[in-house]
Formats: sequence, structure tokens, C-alpha cells
Amino acid sequence: MTADGAPPLIPSMRLDELLSELQSRLEAVLATRDRVHTLLEAVVLVGSDLQLETVLRRIVKAATQLVDASYGALGVIGEENTLLEFIPVGLSEEEIARIEHWPHGLGLLGMLIKEPRPLRLSRISDHPESYGFPPGHPPMGSFLGVPLRVREEVFGNLYLTEKRGGADFDEEDEAVVIALATAAGVAIENARLYGETHRREIWLQASSEVTTSLLSGADVGDVLSQVARNVQDMADADVTSILFPTSDGQALRVLIAEGAEGLLGTEVGLDGSLPGEAYRTGGPVTVPDLAATDYEIIDDLPMGPAAAVPLGAAGSIRGVLTFGKRPGRIPFSPSTVRMLNAFAGQAAIALELAEARRDAERLGLLEDRDRIAKDLHDVVIQRLFAVAMTLMSTVRLVDRPEGASRVQHAIDELDATIRQIRATIFALQSPLGPGGSGLRAQIVELVEGTRGHLGFVPGLQLEGPLDNAVPEAVVAQLLPVLREALSNVVRHAKATRVEVVAEVAGGRVTLTVEDNGGGLPPEGRQSGLRNLRDRADQLGGTFETGSGALGGTLLRWSVPTG
Repeated sequence: MTADGAPPLIPSMRLDELLSELQSRLEAVLATRDRVHTLLEAVVLVGSDLQLETVLRRIVKAATQLVDASYGALGVIGEENTLLEFIPVGLSEEEIARIEHWPHGLGLLGMLIKEPRPLRLSRISDHPESYGFPPGHPPMGSFLGVPLRVREEVFGNLYLTEKRGGADFDEEDEAVVIALATAAGVAIENARLYGETHRREIWLQASSEVTTSLLSGADVGDVLSQVARNVQDMADADVTSILFPTSDGQALRVLIAEGAEGLLGTEVGLDGSLPGEAYRTGGPVTVPDLAATDYEIIDDLPMGPAAAVPLGAAGSIRGVLTFGKRPGRIPFSPSTVRMLNAFAGQAAIALELAEARRDAERLGLLEDRDRIAKDLHDVVIQRLFAVAMTLMSTVRLVDRPEGASRVQHAIDELDATIRQIRATIFALQSPLGPGGSGLRAQIVELVEGTRGHLGFVPGLQLEGPLDNAVPEAVVAQLLPVLREALSNVVRHAKATRVEVVAEVAGGRVTLTVEDNGGGLPPEGRQSGLRNLRDRADQLGGTFETGSGALGGTLLRWSVPTG
């Protein structure tokens, strides 16, 4: 004791030290508990989503929070030990925009790829394998790198830099990130399996729907649009398109587009384009970044990962299916491309089956038309002709003029009916063109198109094999002649009745247009008529105009068919 009876100070100081040490250990225990709790929360958060891109970004964010790092990134390893994808965290959009390019997997990052084990550094630049940063990249000092494994496969690496407060990453930081990486591998595997299972479900359903739709007679364009939408869903693509060869076979034209409708009608060459290579080689073509290749790029369509698969097998390719993502997204996996290649092959088979079905239906329709034409010719016309002959012989036996006139009128009606039936026979025997684009159909379309201008439909009579006997060169002149003649009636005639006759007989095709209007225009307004005469002269034919039986203008244009 001291002189005044107080206890000594030394035991009191010893107790303070012990209490201080106990407090620091308690704080360390609490900090460890909090860190473990944070790690568990991070593991739960990472595994709570099944979208792979979302899972990867959550992994990086969780790692930066666990070790108090300013920056983090996840590098996905691709072919030839390069970084296929780089997912950064901690950089602002302005900082990202200033970076010239993301790391390619060289230098220190390349060493981690070749030797996948944890690595801690006080300063990145001090390591002999340091390759430096890309232009525009912010400077970084302390570093912690940990491989990220999915089962036994190294999926990528976690990169963490610039521990806050200027400290270095320690062993505890490394242990925590390794634990997170282990859990992340399970989450990535689950996301992969979910994605593949989801794609296969869509594939099975889409294959069934496409085949059923095509074989049930659905419109091919609608079915192809359905194919593009299914592919967009299966591949998680931003843009999907289907291209078919142009008529000259020198390019591919976009006929179906999902996600970028402005692509419709766009053409790309067979050489120097991604779909062109798939078309020429007959196999799938994939690139991680289309902008970084020499392939042709469509203007105003920024594209990163892209792929193209042929519709059909080599030697019978019908078109090309392409799909792509925005720049910066994860490229298409080989399994996804293989699956979509198989799906495109199934779609091509379904298209061939649908085409064969349509050909069979067309053949059946042609056989029915041929049978009907034969029946009309061999039975109906012969009977009508016999009735007409009987009536003609009866005319002389009728005493009263009224009776003779009626019989003659019946004969005329029978003759007109026979001509109409013959015209029907020629129409039935004409080939079925796509969309009914024969000469008869085009004449009918032109004549009916004047209804709105005239206020009535002109009379129309079509006789002879117009679809079979008139060559393309004559069709190319006859249709403009009819269009000009009807236009003259609309603009100048003020007619209330118009009759159009197109006839093939005696090796010539003759077009007659007659109205009950005000007659021919003055001499100074006959430039259109001169054009019609020139068209006849070019084909060795004739062109006549004059007054018709209806009291207006008669126009007759006739050229040889041979």
C-alpha cells in the first residue's frame, strides 16, 4: 500500500490492459461474425437468380462489398485462354467510356488464366507479369485475384483492386473471396442448367408448333416470324432475322426481322458477311463481337455477339437464320448455337414438307381443272352446239317474223354462251401462277381498278388461251396499252359504258376498248395514242381508232403472238 493507505497502481493497470485486450478480441469476433453473416447473405443473394448474366454481376458486387474493394471485375474465359467477357463493377459510365478496350487476358490476367490460383499483390505494377492498363483505364494498386470454378472447369476469374483506406488485401480477404467463389460456382452451374433446360423446353414446343403450323396450311411468312421469335427467346438474343437468296443468287435479303424491323429488305453479300459465310459453308458461324471482325456490318445496328446458322443441310440450303446481342453482352455458348442449328434444320425440313404438300394440292387442283375442262368441251359445248344447229334449221320453218327473231336471238345467245365456256376452258387449262399473276388475272385487275374513277365496272370479255399463248414480251406491251386506254376513257370520254375485249385467235392477240363517251380527243392531245401505235409497231402489229357501235370511241390494238 502507499503511504496514504491507497492500493498500488500496478494491478489496476494490468486489469485495464486485460480489459482492453478482451474488448479488441470481442470486436474481432463481432467483426468476423458480421463478415460471415455478410458472406452468407452474399451467397444467398448470388444464388437467388437463375439468369446467368444477372448471377455474374451479383457475384462481382458481393465480392467487392465483402473485402471493401473499390473496383471489381469478372473475366469469363473463352477459347484459346482469352477473356471472352469482362464484367466490371465500380466504374462510372464516364470512366467506362474513356477506356479504349477491355483487357484481353494478357500479362497478369493471362497468368491467372494459365495458373488458376489465388494471387494477392500490394501493387499491380510491381509484378513482373504486369502488362499495364488499356488506355483510359483508371490507375489501380492493391490486387486480389481468385479463380472461379464450375465443377472442375475454370469458368473465369474474380479480380478485386484498390482496397479502401489504402490497405492491402490480407489472408482473411482471400479466404472470404475463395468461399464466395465456391458458392458462386454452384450458382453459375444452376443458372447454366436452368438456361439450358428452359431453352430445350422452348425448342421442343417451338419445333412442334412450327411443324404443325406449316403442315396445316398456315402462311409461311407467319410461321417464319414465329420461328424468329422462338429463336430470340431460346438464345436470349436482342435481334433475330431470317434471310433468303435474291433472285440473282448474289446476295441475301432480310425477309423476317424481330427486334429490329428496320432490317426488313436489307441485303448483304454472300462474300464478306456473317450470314453469307453460313450460307456458303453450310455450317454455323459464331463471333463474340461482330464489330471487331471484318464481316459486313449493317449501318445503325450496333451488334456485339452474333451467330448465323443455315436453314437446311449443305447442298439444299434455303436461307440463313441470324441472331445477335447488344455490344457488351455475353456471347452465345456453343451448346446454344448447336441447339439453334438443329432447330433451324428442323424448320427447314418442315418448310420442305409444307412445300411438298402444297405441290400435291396444286397437282390435285390441276387434275380437277383438267377434268372439268374436258367435261365442258366434250359434253356441254357439244350439246349447246347441237341445240344451236337445230334452232338454225328451224328459223326457216317459222312463218311469223317475231318468232324468227326470237329464234335468232336464242341462237346468238347460245353462240355467246359457247364463247364464254371456251374462255372458261382456256382459263382452267392455264397454269397456276403464284398469286394468280397470269395475263387474265392482270387484265381483270386493271379493269376492276377503274371502278372508283368511272363509277361503274367496265364490261369484260376474255377469249382464247391468253395465259398460255401470249409471250412475255407481248404481255409487257399489252398491259400498258390497256392501262393507257382506260386512263383516256376516265380522263376524256365522260362515258357511262365501257366494253373491253381481249382475244387470242389466228396467231394474234387483239385488245379492243370501246366506250359511249364524247369521241376522240383533239389532235393536240393524242400523244398517248401515238405511244400505243409505237408499241404495236415494235411488235409488228396494228393499231386503229375510230367510232364504235356504242357511239363513242373504238380502240383496237392487235399484234402477232408468234
